[in-house]
Amino acid sequence: MNIWRGAACAAVVVVPAQIAWAGEQPLYAPAPGWVTVAKLPDTATGSTAAGPVLYDVQQRVDGATVWNYVDTALKLDTPEALSQSSNLTLAWAPDKGDLIIHQVAIIRNGEEIDALASGQKFTVLRREQTLEQRELTGILSATLAVEGLRVGDVLRLRMSTTVKDTALGGRAQLALPLVAEPAPIKAASYKLSWRTGDATQWKVLSGNVDAKPKRVGEFSELPIVMPIAKLAEIPKDAPGRFQRLPLIEASTFASWADVSKIMAPLYATDGTIAVGSALAGEVATIKAATNDPLKRTAMALQLVQDKVRYLAVGMDGGNYVPQTPAKTWDVRYGDCKAKTLLLLAILHDMDIEAEAVLAHADMGDLVAGRIPSALAFNHVIVGAKVGGETLWLDGTGLGARLADIRDTPAFGHVLPVRTDGAELVKIALRLPARPIVDLTLEADESTSIDLPSVIDLTMVVRGQLASLITLANSQLGPKEQRELTEKFLQHYVGEAQYDTLVTTTDPDAGSITIKGRGAFTTGWRRQDQRMERWLSRAPDMISFAPDRARASWADIPVATPGPDLAHYRMRIRLPDGGRGYAIEGDSALDAQIGGFDVKRSITTADGLVTVDEVMATSGREIPAAQIAAERDRAATLLARSPRMVAVADARRRWNLKGAASLSQLDAASAIFAKSAGEADEEDVTALTSSASFHQGIGDYKAAIAALTRQIALLPSVEAYLGRASARKELGDIAGALADAEEARKLDPASQGAVFIVAMFTAERGDVAKASAMLDERIALGGKTRDDYRVAKATVVGEFGDAAAAIAELDALIAAKPGVPNLLNARCWIKATRNVQVDTALKDCTSAMELSDSTAHILDSRALVWMRLGRDEDALRDLDAALSQVPGMGSSRFLRAIVKKRMGQTEDAAVDLAVARQMSPSTERDYARFGLKP
Repeated sequence: MNIWRGAACAAVVVVPAQIAWAGEQPLYAPAPGWVTVAKLPDTATGSTAAGPVLYDVQQRVDGATVWNYVDTALKLDTPEALSQSSNLTLAWAPDKGDLIIHQVAIIRNGEEIDALASGQKFTVLRREQTLEQRELTGILSATLAVEGLRVGDVLRLRMSTTVKDTALGGRAQLALPLVAEPAPIKAASYKLSWRTGDATQWKVLSGNVDAKPKRVGEFSELPIVMPIAKLAEIPKDAPGRFQRLPLIEASTFASWADVSKIMAPLYATDGTIAVGSALAGEVATIKAATNDPLKRTAMALQLVQDKVRYLAVGMDGGNYVPQTPAKTWDVRYGDCKAKTLLLLAILHDMDIEAEAVLAHADMGDLVAGRIPSALAFNHVIVGAKVGGETLWLDGTGLGARLADIRDTPAFGHVLPVRTDGAELVKIALRLPARPIVDLTLEADESTSIDLPSVIDLTMVVRGQLASLITLANSQLGPKEQRELTEKFLQHYVGEAQYDTLVTTTDPDAGSITIKGRGAFTTGWRRQDQRMERWLSRAPDMISFAPDRARASWADIPVATPGPDLAHYRMRIRLPDGGRGYAIEGDSALDAQIGGFDVKRSITTADGLVTVDEVMATSGREIPAAQIAAERDRAATLLARSPRMVAVADARRRWNLKGAASLSQLDAASAIFAKSAGEADEEDVTALTSSASFHQGIGDYKAAIAALTRQIALLPSVEAYLGRASARKELGDIAGALADAEEARKLDPASQGAVFIVAMFTAERGDVAKASAMLDERIALGGKTRDDYRVAKATVVGEFGDAAAAIAELDALIAAKPGVPNLLNARCWIKATRNVQVDTALKDCTSAMELSDSTAHILDSRALVWMRLGRDEDALRDLDAALSQVPGMGSSRFLRAIVKKRMGQTEDAAVDLAVARQMSPSTERDYARFGLKP
């Protein structure tokens, strides 16, 4: 908590340079007599930690004026604290009142030093600190670099601000955060006072403060000891009215009707559009275009949204006083007040019934539980009556058109502004009329379910989201625009490399359309020994798992997301004309799931699967009594979301020859080639993706080419090691070693680089050098010591003294029994080097029992079975390993040998071809161990 920033109660205003108020300079005076000066806690060394030691706030409501007295003390126990907090900055609104300095003191060794005695004064600055948020506040800042401060001092500031807002018609109001546990402060207190005869209402919104006012002379006082009790936690999905805020508020408004009545004159429109003015001409244009009141209303809203940019402006009294419609139209900017008054003036000039409506953009559901005051609101919109319907029109919004004129904002309780006053009204939410996002995907997956999906996408984005994207793009260069679009699309369709990506704007429809063609990570996943692809977006978009386990939460309903509507349409072209592919789950659905309305249909024809899905939310609440049943129902419906299941012998990336269609492969290759060609040193992602794609189909030459270009643009450990791996597959061990050494130069501490350099060094015949390299790392000790011991055992076990490697692993396993990878490493060395095979079986089996991932252990144990002459057992393990990782080259190679031994020559040839394509180095590696097909 920055106690200096929080000290002043400031309002949002902007100050024209030619106007001067009495409050433009700080005053220096004693505190008023009603203030009780707090006693400073003991601040002797060791008695309290550095930081805030005192925070005392006393507020008084006297007629229309609110006096805010603040007393703070901060202990500066470190040089850092001294540097950060020796400059005081106080903010206040000069058109509302004064900033009064009572005391700036340094407390040192129990003595109080007047920091202003030498004549030092605060310097006044006028800075627009929130200009990037499109706000001109005009708030003045008084700053003081306190002279003479030392480490160990306590800096005390006592000050006041006064606030009187003429726009409130003689009413007063205040709202102040209260310090709550576990705030690190030694002493804190609060007191509110008001004239006993005044009708002052107050409330602590945290609900956990037992405070009672008492009469002291002509005033009533409400003392509160701070920190107040820690706020009770509530679930994040609770409706806003259940929020508990550490806030006290007070006002002299009699009722919500009183607030409404006081605000009404500010939104009077008579005479605000001058005859013959430019604004009158705009109104005449709308009238001439149509006689339909609804169309006129939509055109007026579009005019205000599109032709007047948003800028929060608080002129003299501008917290609540809007600038005139003529001024707004002339300068072409305005905040919610100005835009609302402009829209009202236009609508009234066309004889359309409309009124201003106060709202809170974030906590509207909490408004009904607050005391009446203008502070309960931070926004204002227009409520219009057209054809018997109430329309909620937000001039600060973007992209609204006739089609969605009936859409409703999620503002909860709002307050109409009327001359006779009005009570709170709750906005009844409706589903949006048009999809905010309308996405169509045409996916080509006709070659293989393993290859990247080639997708042509069309996304239509409407409303405010479309306007925000358009605004962002207007401020960016072409490259930055594309990056923004890709990042936006990633949320909806995942990562991709794009061939084309074009965005067009349709101002008439208030929308943008993004068209693109790209290669996307395949949506197929292995599940329960089969390949599946989810067809519904619902499992990714909908989650309904509210936590109501605590007894205090049992009666709290669930608030579901506010009004939203999305439409998704996807067509997938399947391999082999879709023969044998099946859909499981609910293809057709029309139901509510956890607050979402979901409508879905799926059709199949001629190898094409078409999914059409609409998901909508209207912000409904789910009562506490229905949560359990709804949770169970949502879980059931989501679990039954449709999945496409591939045939058991679906074509894979290692078996593309003979595919009925190569369009997916050809398109993906072209897309990766183009995107890789456009890569630069700022973004080499396309080259990384291209290398991965080519490695995935066994084209290591193309992978090396992509990585070579990546290294030329932006060298990295990962790129060098990736190229080293690809070079090894092609038998270029010298080149692989050179790449690994370059990786190690970039990061000498990289375990991966050190290990691979050692491995290739040993493979080239210098096992002693490789061992020495790893011994250097082992000698350093630390957390990586055992990792390097395993690495040494692996290197020596494969290329050197197998017995020595096994002895090293024996020692490691004795120190760390039950570690699966150690047991598997020992099993592997015994099997490959054909030594101690009688104990290898136990190692592998024990590793499997301890591991969640067994494919590589099964591969090791299969080799043990082969060494023992038990080919049927070996085949069983290899089948199990390949059921988990079908493309594992080592298991394919071993199975080729086993099947050939068993006379299954055709099947053996298939496995051998896959092994040679996916991992050409496997055959050379196994030849060292005497294993040949």
